[in-house]
Amino acid sequence: MVGRARRGSSSGGGRILIAIVVALFAIASYYFGTMRVENPVTGEVQRVNMTTEDEIMMGLQAAPEMAQQFGGLHPDEQAQQMVDDIGQAIVAQSEAGQTDYQFDFHLLADAETVNAFALPGGQVFITAALFERLQTEGQLAGVLGHEIGHVVARHSAEHIAKAQLMEGLTGAAVIAAYDPENPSSAQRAQMAAVVGQLVSMKYGRDDELESDQLGVRFMTEAGYDPNALIGVMQILAESGGGGQPEFFSTHPNPENRVEKIEAAIAAEYPDGVPDGLIQ
Repeated sequence: MVGRARRGSSSGGGRILIAIVVALFAIASYYFGTMRVENPVTGEVQRVNMTTEDEIMMGLQAAPEMAQQFGGLHPDEQAQQMVDDIGQAIVAQSEAGQTDYQFDFHLLADAETVNAFALPGGQVFITAALFERLQTEGQLAGVLGHEIGHVVARHSAEHIAKAQLMEGLTGAAVIAAYDPENPSSAQRAQMAAVVGQLVSMKYGRDDELESDQLGVRFMTEAGYDPNALIGVMQILAESGGGGQPEFFSTHPNPENRVEKIEAAIAAEYPDGVPDGLIQ
């Protein structure tokens, strides 16, 4: 009995030591293996592990494969031209155009998946399923402005660096929590992994809200009414975008984002949205 207890104690101490080493390595890799830079558009200080050129190259390399996952590019050249024109107008007339990113806009053939997303470096996509639900040019500008916001805010680069840190810390927590001689410890180890995933999801939700704010700014600078972005949230809600509980989703519920967008509009234009903007 005594010998077994000592072996268990020794094993537990070894696991804790290994967990500490893994955690320290993850933290050191994050702080010494990343660059601390100030984002010229958002003013935030970020930690990233790639340059702007790296982001552009990554996006260009991944774009063809991502397009194929959504049925390839849409054959309607007129619709594609509309996406190009509005997207490039937003870039040209906003702070996004002052960055080094190379923006390209792609209309995807997928008529079932309501989605839009941006790859690092400026590759922006919108599916036909979402495009066909939009009712105005302003709503399309809201979607594209939001995705442009993701690019210039360097959300992908920042998330990649943070994901590597969280992977290391979660691994350390699992090692520390799991005891092969105690079956109930498996549940604690699983909970440690879930907590790590939830922390990463928070980064995703915060990124979406920041991109909403940037989208409001960018689309208005290009001459579009930012209130159109509220209409986009209503379309997403009707399409099932709000069906999943917000806490377990990287995207905040569309209904909850409306309040944040309204606040962003009020902050950008305290005297009211300028007249004559495109709806």
